[in-house]
Amino acid sequence: MIYPSIDALLQKIDSKYLLVNIASKRAKEMDENGYYQMKESEYKSDKNIGRALEEINNGLIKVKKN
Repeated sequence: MIYPSIDALLQKIDSKYLLVNIASKRAKEMDENGYYQMKESEYKSDKNIGRALEEINNGLIKVKKN
């Protein structure tokens, strides 16, 4: 089973397009500067894209609505 699930993520961010956009930007930030919002041992995923999705699911990344 994929973690976090798409259903859980879409409760945080209601657009699949926006979800992919935010996760990819955050993963690129992780690649560039190596900054993680959680301890590396707390992540279930080994790849940065999965880690970005975990951060979204845990409420560490929020979307401002205009």
